[in-house]
Amino acid sequence: MMAAPMEEVEAAALSNETDSLEKDTNAVEEEEDHTEEPEEPKEPRVRETPEDIHFEAIVNTLAFHPTQDILAAGDIDGDIYVYSYSCTEGENKELWSSGHHLKSCRQVAFSQDGQKLFSVSKDKSIHIMDVEGGKLVTRIPKAHSVPINALLLVDENLLATGDDGGTLKVWDMRKGTAFMDLKHHEDYISGIAIDQAKRTLLTSSGDGTMGVFNIKRRRFELLSEFQSGDLTSVAIMKRGRKVVCGSSEGTIYIFNWNGFGATSDRFAVRAESVDSIVPITDSILCAASMDGVIRAINLLPNRVLGSVGQHVGEPIEQIARSGDAHFLASCAHDQRVKFWDVSGLPDMVVSDYRRRKKKGGSLKSLSGKAFGAGDDFFSGLLEETEEKKGEEEEEEEEDSDSDSGSD
Repeated sequence: MMAAPMEEVEAAALSNETDSLEKDTNAVEEEEDHTEEPEEPKEPRVRETPEDIHFEAIVNTLAFHPTQDILAAGDIDGDIYVYSYSCTEGENKELWSSGHHLKSCRQVAFSQDGQKLFSVSKDKSIHIMDVEGGKLVTRIPKAHSVPINALLLVDENLLATGDDGGTLKVWDMRKGTAFMDLKHHEDYISGIAIDQAKRTLLTSSGDGTMGVFNIKRRRFELLSEFQSGDLTSVAIMKRGRKVVCGSSEGTIYIFNWNGFGATSDRFAVRAESVDSIVPITDSILCAASMDGVIRAINLLPNRVLGSVGQHVGEPIEQIARSGDAHFLASCAHDQRVKFWDVSGLPDMVVSDYRRRKKKGGSLKSLSGKAFGAGDDFFSGLLEETEEKKGEEEEEEEEDSDSDSGSD
């Protein structure tokens, strides 16, 4: 057999190479045809409440902006942080921070128009900052002779402060001076409240008394009887007819308006303490405790409605309610600010009918993030049978640890 001419061999090789190239090209095209287009980015998840905000130090105090989704927090290092918050995941943002206080920031409060942020500190000073830019506008360096613990904005010009020694001062911020400087408590002032008429100012104190002051006449009126333990907080409820004080003994003391000398009622909550109280409606308040639980409580009839949320095993320093009453924020020793949905609390109906509750039962969970509390707070909370849960729902409106349900 004769060998093929060189030209035919080269032509055949070239043809094979062309066929191979076409096959490769077709394979690439087929592969491209079968390649899936990149997925569109997923929409950010919308949560029931904003995500937790983490801090480098323990947060002592919280305040919500009156009209915007903004929260201020002050910590034990004296730093103040202002955040915008959102239920959209990843949307919480730090707007600014301030390190002007030399020691622990004890209280923060927004002005009624939301343009200024007031703060008081263990360093005895009062600061006023511009909310938009975070700049220090006014500083009163030695506002008290001892550390300041409590703060209340009476109106756009008047500011009340209480210190660790039991002194109350009321300031006219247009002059930067105090026109009331009264000491009638023997221990720290823990909270301050004012009536709607801006006439009567009330103080709770570590000496176990509630103080009554007339700021129109600029004078002291009276002290209540001594109660067991420190009075840790004070609030006005029932459309101004009742005054409520929390205590370190876990008891809520109730006073009639114009009957401040002695309590009209007391309500023993099954908690280590009632350290911070915030009214949600005229009859329902939220109370935070050293046991890390936030309880919703109805007054008159006195009922513990359930658990709004918790910082597991961490004492809660303070709670605050948002301007629209949708969220409650809490800060505790876990260096977190947590948000809780309390929008459903105003719709709760509490019956006057009282039934005995089984001893040791856990609290009813009032939000998706709350898992109840009670004697079994750290064990067995999530191990209840469906039958037990059903029994709890039936007993939802019963009396819970009340000494008295009288008006």
